[in-house]
Amino acid sequence: MMAELEAPDVESKMSQICDFLSPLTFHPRIVGDMVHLSQGCRHVKRSEGTFKNGLVFSNRPVSIEERIRLRVEADFPRWHGAMRVGFTTVSPDSRSLPLPRLAIPELTDTPGHWAAPVHERFCMAGSELEFWVSCSGSLWVSNESGYKCKLLRGVELKHPIWAMFDVYGQTCSILLLGSEKRTGFFHRRSRQSLPSLVSVRDSLTSDDDFAYLNPLDTTDGEGKTCVVCLDQEANILLPCGHRCLCQACSIRVYAEFEMCPLCRHSLT
Repeated sequence: MMAELEAPDVESKMSQICDFLSPLTFHPRIVGDMVHLSQGCRHVKRSEGTFKNGLVFSNRPVSIEERIRLRVEADFPRWHGAMRVGFTTVSPDSRSLPLPRLAIPELTDTPGHWAAPVHERFCMAGSELEFWVSCSGSLWVSNESGYKCKLLRGVELKHPIWAMFDVYGQTCSILLLGSEKRTGFFHRRSRQSLPSLVSVRDSLTSDDDFAYLNPLDTTDGEGKTCVVCLDQEANILLPCGHRCLCQACSIRVYAEFEMCPLCRHSLT
């Protein structure tokens, strides 16, 4: 466990954000014919030569009110329409290949499938979206601007549900950023791999931004700033010997990644 994280107020904060969801990725095997997975099955790319055969599913069942967050990485204006999102009570492992070409209508015309199109203007490259199913069985979507819309209702909640994505039309590449379930003051987040750290430090946009960090620097680092927020003093000593995080960022890094951002040494 990290040093200097024993204050009662820190422990209280830690208890609020350390309740994890299982890692959320795309299912590694059950994918459409034109799909290529990468980045630990978090990135999906469909061939630009077609608008269909881009079906993918979550690797595990998702919870009611679990908000699934993704980013559109690339679009291709040659085609009309954009991605479809939804849920299914049919486990990906029980499906046979090849998958249907389209979520709508080929899957939605069969029992246990609910999907709806997302408008093209919300699916431009760089757009971030969240979608989830509510306690009443409604499918909702929201974007980074705070716009929220109900896409459909009637999702059956008596059985486990998997998220399903149809990388369709103009949408040809998406990145799964993780998920979060909010219950009062408690947030449960899915564990994600280290590259998701860029979502914590908004000022960084690529792996090249980490180039200035020296992973062999194990000095106390007095006077150095936190490598995540680039603002507060780095005053938390990690088990690996790096003093590279402020107290607030150390809580978030421990909760979401459990590894040093410099050398990836485990923090547990």
